[in-house]
Amino acid sequence: MEVQFDTDFHPVPLPDYQEQSIGQMRQSVRQFHDFVCRRHTVRDFSPRPVPRDIIEQCVLTAGRAPSGANHQPWHFAVIGDPERKKTIRELAEAEERDFYAGRAGEEWLRALKPIGTDPAKPFLETAPWLITIFGARRGRGADGRMYRNYYVPESVSIATGFLILALHNAGLATLTHTPAPMGFLNEICERPKTEKPYILLVTGYPDENAEIPKAATVKKPLAQIATFF
Repeated sequence: MEVQFDTDFHPVPLPDYQEQSIGQMRQSVRQFHDFVCRRHTVRDFSPRPVPRDIIEQCVLTAGRAPSGANHQPWHFAVIGDPERKKTIRELAEAEERDFYAGRAGEEWLRALKPIGTDPAKPFLETAPWLITIFGARRGRGADGRMYRNYYVPESVSIATGFLILALHNAGLATLTHTPAPMGFLNEICERPKTEKPYILLVTGYPDENAEIPKAATVKKPLAQIATFF
């Protein structure tokens, strides 16, 4: 990837594109919508192990996301080590206790009430895998020089969406956890301070008795989320 810095534009024919008929398109979009509707954020995870190669393939899929100038300014720190997970839980819960004790503010806490969250985060130890998604403000070229990355939050967000759907496609549940501040994740994941942790993604099998908030099943209709001109 580093060789792209300071190289000229060399176009190649569009690979892999497969056109669909209008009928096929309508079928595809309906099927994909149904598939996405079966995805739910869960907080009750099973400790059942998930093979590492499955997570690796999902991360590779996330790495196919578009990014500013194709700099791919992300790093996925994948954690299965029980001791590191335990440390992350302890530090995250310490931040969450402050959050729920008043740092969040009354309006934010009211918004969270229907979701049923609280400072306890046992899933950070129970789930087999935690994936900390970092964004890098700077990248290093093949010549060793540092280069600026562009649209880092946007690029990382798109890659995270790819990753969530890849894990869902594998039959795994996910939870996007964002303890704030999250600087402690740099040290635990051995990442430089030039990288910012954006999301701590929890993944694994849902617990057989997993529940979700009823409020989370309510989604806005098309008229409230889109305008066509």
